[in-house]
Parts: sequence; structure tokens; C-alpha cells
Amino acid sequence: MTLRLARRGSFFAGGRRVTVAGEPTREIRFSAQAAIEHDPNGTFHVEQAYVQSFVPEDAGTRPPLVLVHGGCLTGAMWETTPDGRAGWLEHFLRAGYPVHVVDGVERGRAGWCALPGIWPDSPVARSAEEIWSLYRIGPAGSADPFPGQRFPLAGLGTLLMQHVPRWFSTIPAASDTLAAVLERTGPAVVVSHSNGGLISLEATWRRPDLVAGLVCIEPSGFPERPPPPLPGLPVLTVLGDFLDATPLWRGLSAAADQADRRLRDAGAAAELWRLPEQGVRGNTHMPMMDDNAAEIADRIVAWIGARVPASRPSREPA
Repeated sequence: MTLRLARRGSFFAGGRRVTVAGEPTREIRFSAQAAIEHDPNGTFHVEQAYVQSFVPEDAGTRPPLVLVHGGCLTGAMWETTPDGRAGWLEHFLRAGYPVHVVDGVERGRAGWCALPGIWPDSPVARSAEEIWSLYRIGPAGSADPFPGQRFPLAGLGTLLMQHVPRWFSTIPAASDTLAAVLERTGPAVVVSHSNGGLISLEATWRRPDLVAGLVCIEPSGFPERPPPPLPGLPVLTVLGDFLDATPLWRGLSAAADQADRRLRDAGAAAELWRLPEQGVRGNTHMPMMDDNAAEIADRIVAWIGARVPASRPSREPA
């Protein structure tokens, strides 16, 4: 079935301007024939997000979805699975939802800040070995995957290629910038993954008026301060399998229970799905890439349709 779009586009949002002064100039050479004296001083814009937007023809009054990637990843994670199947971007569009795919602060087409002294820490990269254990594909130090795990092993190399450097000091800026994205899209359902869950929750604490619903896929952290009043806000947290594989994930599983209680205490209509308890086994930290990704996307679409009211017809980001 042909997917028909009413429009597509992109925009930048958020961030701040910084001024650099007192740095020496130096010659830079574009080619053997072209060189200039480069002045690194001046005004620069940093910590912005890049957002790619898609609106299907049959969107009607469905609320927009804003997709927020995980740590060391970009918006590309939603586009296509590592073994070439349709990603959740396409599944959500075929369900009739407008979708905005975010490259957050220092990721992908948002670009990262190369200016000295703006971010105090060094970037972190993710190795194939860390992906294997952190994403719960298999035990650390073993070449054997967990029995029944559902990530397509033939796509591991492609998944590794998707990873980019990240800075841990930019999480507050990323939350502010996501709120700026939501100001452009209007109230939206924020669908996040891993570190994107913490960023999305922080953005919701800042601007709950811009969040029509939250779907946190495998969140890797939660705000330390309590939430503001969130009367009736639909919130879904989704956790996969093999959560007992490492102390990290045992701790995050317990933290998800605590966060679910705090959300309910704040008035949110919060739900926590542990997929094995629903008879869905084998999912890794990357359910949007696992071999049952389409099934999980359908479950999320059904949840959004049942919990999140219709909005005004989708508009162009202002």
C-alpha cells in the first residue's frame, strides 16, 4: 500500500548563542589553491535540535508524534531496522500519525559544538562489545546471544555504524531544546528511547502543557525531583526481556517501578509494560529493531489511539 504524505520538511529549534573571544587566528587551507586566515572568534549557535517532519495525507486530527532517540544514537534509529525492514517511523506514518524525528543536542544533523570550553566533559563512544551487553543481546564476554533474543544478529554491524559520540553534560540542554521542539510542533505524544526517556521526562516537567502523552521505551534514567501535577497525562513505559542480566538493568527495572508510582501520585494515567509479562519474550534494549518490531509498534499505536485524545489538524511547525 502506497504511503502518501501531505507534506514533509525540517526545522531547527532551541539552543543558545555563545561568544568566543581571545583565540588566535590561524591559516586553514580548503585545497591546494584556496587558503584563508581563519578567525575562531565571534558568535555561534550551539545546542540546537534538527527535526525532520512527515505528515500523512490521512492524518486528520491525530496528535503528532515526536520521536526522541537514545544515547549515542540519532533519529536514524527510527527509520529502518539494521536488517532492512521498515522502521517505526514508517509504521507510525502508515497508522496516520504526523511524525517529527529529532536529532537532539550534539547528534546527527543537529551537529556538535567544537568550540573549546563550552562543554566541560569529553565525548563518549560506544563499542561493539558494549552494545552487545548494554543492549542485552548477549552476556558480557560471551559470543553467544541470550537464548530467544530477538535482535537480528546479521544487522549488528549496521547498528554499530549508527552510533555517534555523545556528551553527558548536555542532558539539561537537550531537555530544554526538546521543549523548544514541542513549542514548534504543538502538543504532541513524545515517543522516546533509553536516554531519550530521561530527556523527555525532564522536558515534560518543564512544559507539561506541550505534552499530550509519553511513551518511554526502555528508559535509562528518571528525573530525581518529583513531577509537577500531571492530571490525566497518559504515560506508557515499555521494558523488554533479560532485565536480570546485569546490575544496571536490575536497578533500572526497580527505578521504573518507582517512577511509575511517582507519576501516578502526580495524577498521570501511567502504565508500565514488562513485555514478558504480556507473553512477548526475547526483546532487547532495541525493540524498534527486534524481529517483532512491527508487533510492538502496533501495540503502541493502539495504546495511543485509546489513551490520547484527538488534536487540532496537524500544522506546520511555526
